[in-house]
Amino acid sequence: MNQVDRVRLGLAVVVAKTVTSIVRWLNLGAASVLPGAIARRLHSNLLFLLCEQVKQGVILIIGTNGKTTTSLLLRTILENQGLKVAHNETGANLINGLSTALLKNTNLLGRLTVDYAVLEVDENIVSLLLKEFQPRIIVGLNLFRDQLDRYGEVDLISQRWLTALAPLPPNTTVVLNADDPTLSYLGQQLLQRVRYFGLSEPDLYLQEIPHAVDSIYCPRCGATLNYKGVYLSHLGDFSCPSCNFTKSKPALSSKVWPQILVGVYNKYNTLAAGLVAQELGIKIEHIFNSIRDFRAAFGRSEELSIEGRNVRILLSKNPVGMNETIRTVNELKVKGQVSTTLIALNDRIPDGTDVSWIWDVDTEKLINLGGNLIISGDRVYDMALRLQYSQETFTNRQNLVDLIVEENLKVAIQTALDLTPLNGTLNIIPTYSAMLEIRGILTGRRIL
Repeated sequence: MNQVDRVRLGLAVVVAKTVTSIVRWLNLGAASVLPGAIARRLHSNLLFLLCEQVKQGVILIIGTNGKTTTSLLLRTILENQGLKVAHNETGANLINGLSTALLKNTNLLGRLTVDYAVLEVDENIVSLLLKEFQPRIIVGLNLFRDQLDRYGEVDLISQRWLTALAPLPPNTTVVLNADDPTLSYLGQQLLQRVRYFGLSEPDLYLQEIPHAVDSIYCPRCGATLNYKGVYLSHLGDFSCPSCNFTKSKPALSSKVWPQILVGVYNKYNTLAAGLVAQELGIKIEHIFNSIRDFRAAFGRSEELSIEGRNVRILLSKNPVGMNETIRTVNELKVKGQVSTTLIALNDRIPDGTDVSWIWDVDTEKLINLGGNLIISGDRVYDMALRLQYSQETFTNRQNLVDLIVEENLKVAIQTALDLTPLNGTLNIIPTYSAMLEIRGILTGRRIL
């Protein structure tokens, strides 16, 4: 780095830290994006200069679902080993958010002294990001349909990833979900070091392939894949009857791994973080200890105590995510832990403006739970209509749930709390921006 770069970097850092202080002092949010945006205006090569200072390498977490939980779990494992980690913990996963996360760990001269940077990355900027620096490890969790107004179909994203990953050095490690046919095939085409994780618990197979399924066709020849069983959406044990494509062999499977957070999707998150930790040389007993003590990221199976009730927030931003949330809530209902559910559907930029995906969700299974169901959010009536249609499918069992429509989110939350008995559990199923609002109302603090 020449002297001019050092001066410009130092100026960018000072300005970014000043902006952070002002935003927080005025209680305008966590300043997770703006400082990085301003700093990059002052030094366009900022992200590269920061990443090259990370002592032991940058780890990227990419995929549709699970990025925040996986990256936080991996960070926890590393920090429990005494390592210093930079991490975009607020979930701001575009370039300005990544820059802000790294700037947070610099001194006023722009010197970054961390062992690792664990960065969750929006799946649509992977190609752009890999032009700026070369990570040590890339973790691909899954690929589902998500925000079609922004991303397009799964196959398009997969092709972009392949184009971006192929030129990376051979010593780059790529960690992929073997149960996802698209990612399994992607890994088989790479020349880098590829490691796989996956489930090995047939008792968790779904009874049928869900409606919200994306990749049941062979990515090599286009034939319909044969599944022994699916764990969620198109993730499962598969092979192609027309060519020699089959599921890649996992280096790490789930039979002996502990799990603290609810849901099959969190089994995948746990395996992904655990495999990366093993790749970094951390002993398995230390990984297990970190998993057992782990606490959820905000909104991701997070639990809060509010007015004598247990409130569980289960972020659901696409068909697969909401189906798995419903599955989890259903399992908890069997154990007598669920009486009231609140759904909040927004259509803002972070959520995706196209909410037609709710018609791919198996909401009939939510109706079948019974109890109280409160609906709110910007698109409250779209969600209410979807649920009303679901209720009408039960021709011989009308009014399975007490469906309450409330436009005002604050009122909806209080109504849901009032309907939840003391020491009972309220499950809240929000989209992303709704989750931020709900946490702000419940805790009195904004995240972003």
